[in-house]
Amino acid sequence: MNKIGFNVLAWSAEMSEELLPVLDRLKKIGYDGAEFFIGGSPEESFKLVGRHCADIGLEVTAVTVMGAEQNPISPDAKIRAAARKQLKWVIDRAADLNAQVLCGPFHSGFTVFASREPMEEEYNWSAEYLHTMGDYALQAGVLLTPEALNRFECYLCNTMEQLSYLLEKADHPNVRAMFDTHHANIEEKSLGEAIKFIAPQLGHFHISENDRGTPGSGHVNFDETFKALADVQYKGWLTIEGFTRNDPAFANSIGVWRNFSEPWDMAEKGYGLIRSMGEKYGL
Repeated sequence: MNKIGFNVLAWSAEMSEELLPVLDRLKKIGYDGAEFFIGGSPEESFKLVGRHCADIGLEVTAVTVMGAEQNPISPDAKIRAAARKQLKWVIDRAADLNAQVLCGPFHSGFTVFASREPMEEEYNWSAEYLHTMGDYALQAGVLLTPEALNRFECYLCNTMEQLSYLLEKADHPNVRAMFDTHHANIEEKSLGEAIKFIAPQLGHFHISENDRGTPGSGHVNFDETFKALADVQYKGWLTIEGFTRNDPAFANSIGVWRNFSEPWDMAEKGYGLIRSMGEKYGL
């Protein structure tokens, strides 16, 4: 079976000892790995959490974002340089965690808009940055998987077609695509066709409900999703990403204004959904 992960952003965006009991319980449920947000936590906290995951046999993936002051597609060369510096720091922290994958919309600034469609120059800036960062991440043993987001959070890459175009420009074997069912539910005409389209470049996968609550409780078509994953013989992570108000500062930053589900409801029922779908479609 594919490895199953859970993103601990359902509890906190901060790295600290408070996450350790959460990780223990995720391992007990049966998860193969945990995914962590790499933001502004102290550097030593990443090594602490990474050691604990290694001790209990929990593998690691990670996620990050770039802001307005580290926007890789800014017309300001100094801001683009700041993006490279920031992502190098993030990759170093991913290495501290022993993370295998770094995902997220780091191809451009999160919720940074230009009131127009993306320009070719912006794709070129992003591709150059991703190619350079692909080299840096490769030596750290971290696969980069930039993510297409919905139109309300990003304008450079909303669809698998746009993300594929960017990755072709980046042209680096250590930079692959990420698919998230929440965003694709908004932007793609068909989840199954989008998965099949991006399959040759696919490196990471988020299982997310339409409202970011417990997978299987909303209207995302997971039968179509898992059948397509089986058809393309996807072998990577299946990681649940759901959000809550447990970390108010982070929730405010991503527009989460209510609890969609309790974290352990997401974790327990979501794990069951992935296992049952995996068995049904032979993943």
